[in-house]
Amino acid sequence: MSRLDFERAAEQTALLLGRVRTKDLAGLLARGRGMEHALLALPQAAFSEALHALFRAAEQDRVPLPEAAAYLRGFAAGLRSAQDATEVRTVWSGPATPGVPVRSTARVLVELVSGARRELLAMTYSARPYAPLTAALTDAIARGVEAHVVVETRRGAGGLLGGPEPAAAFRSVPGIRLWHWAAEARGERGARQHAKLAVADRRTLLVGSANLTESGVRRNIEAGVLVSGGAAPERAAEHIRSLQRRRVLVPLALDGSGAAPPDTSTPASMFRRTPDSVR
Repeated sequence: MSRLDFERAAEQTALLLGRVRTKDLAGLLARGRGMEHALLALPQAAFSEALHALFRAAEQDRVPLPEAAAYLRGFAAGLRSAQDATEVRTVWSGPATPGVPVRSTARVLVELVSGARRELLAMTYSARPYAPLTAALTDAIARGVEAHVVVETRRGAGGLLGGPEPAAAFRSVPGIRLWHWAAEARGERGARQHAKLAVADRRTLLVGSANLTESGVRRNIEAGVLVSGGAAPERAAEHIRSLQRRRVLVPLALDGSGAAPPDTSTPASMFRRTPDSVR
């Protein structure tokens, strides 16, 4: 009897949940727990569709729950093996030097966004429209990628950010989900959202000094690292998601007002020149 539908659903569920959550789900199934228990144990809205598809496929392909658990443990082991193969490379913005091959931040960033298939998370202090990034984000969302970008606000920056709100850089990207660090969640006066990173599908992480601006990813001298595989991308993504769930990061409207966008079900802004130091 073919079990291709179930195997596909199990693989997609494992890729979405990650190794640790997949093992937790397998434990539930091994104890005979059904979908209701799984949804309670994994209440995030982003997981609901995958869990429904998994249990539906198991029923259609007549896969007993203990056997389904064994499949999931196998996929979790595969994820562990894939994580063990980690590659770390440096990336640079700005001028190149002869004889030293480097990867440019602009190119790596666009490749990371273009390669995402399920989830894309990014954080930046400053942001300005950059056409290649805007196009890559638009294409990613059109193919079903859930894209979240955390930005600082002019208010949050305490007067250190000039020009439009960073959120406005993404005005032309339909379906993007914007977030910011809630004022009431900042325990220290003067604390700012200064992280600059992007993580795709919890498998590839770009972290460095460059903001999501053309100056940051192309013109300035900026440095960063690209991590492919290993635990770092998954942990970075889960940290961001946890900050969303705990309402440390809250939805932000495109104008930077802090009003929630139309869809916030998934945890899931006058032109003064911005100093180069924050670009």
